[in-house]
This record gives sequence, C-alpha cells and structure tokens, in this order.
Amino acid sequence: QVQLVESGGGLVQAGGSLRLSCAAAGLAFSRYVMGWFRQAPGKEREFVAAISGSGGSTYYADSVKGRFTISRDNAKNTVYLQVNSLKPVDTAVYYCAVKRLESTNWYYEVSYLYWGQGTQVTVSS
Repeated sequence: QVQLVESGGGLVQAGGSLRLSCAAAGLAFSRYVMGWFRQAPGKEREFVAAISGSGGSTYYADSVKGRFTISRDNAKNTVYLQVNSLKPVDTAVYYCAVKRLESTNWYYEVSYLYWGQGTQVTVSS
C-alpha cells in the first residue's frame, strides 16, 4: 500500500520561506517521478513542480520558477519543496503525488496515481 505523508506547512509572512517534505512508503521510490501540486480556496488543483526518479530533471510552473526548488533524497524516500519569497497568492494546500510510470505528461493531474493528504501553507501580507 502506497502512503505519502506531507509535512512542513504553516503560517508565514510574505517574503518568508518554508520547506515542505513528503515521505513515501510502499513503492520503489527511485523509479517514480514525484510531483507537487497545490489547491487554493475556490480554485482547481494546479501543478507546481516535478522531479525525475534520479533527481536529474525538474520542471516548474511558471508562477513559481526562481522561487521554489524541488529535490529528493532516494535513500530517505522523501521529496522536498523549498518555497522561498512566498506571496499571499501562494496560499494553498500543497500535495505531493506519484506519477504513473506510463504517463508522459508531467504537468497533468491525471498523470498522477497516488496522492498525499496535503499540508496547508498560508502566507500573510
């Protein structure tokens, strides 16, 4: 049974930083692309970032490029999202997810099979 547990969210002032973590269990972690998505109140869930199994390739939404960094530690079965220069518009529940092996698109929600429960990030102005 695959389990994903996010942590690291919280309340932070604009301009601040957080480090989100997602611990995975029940899968051959290094084989899978891992992604981060977020959902703001009243909005659809959107892609934030993704990283290849080896960590050698990363992709970001335009809205977070230069501010967010995705990384992974395969020895710890954990993926991270370092979020810097936070803005109020970054307020959302952040989810990590496991991409289906057969899916070629890294940006679509439907490409991801397993999801964590989410961690809340709130940015005050």
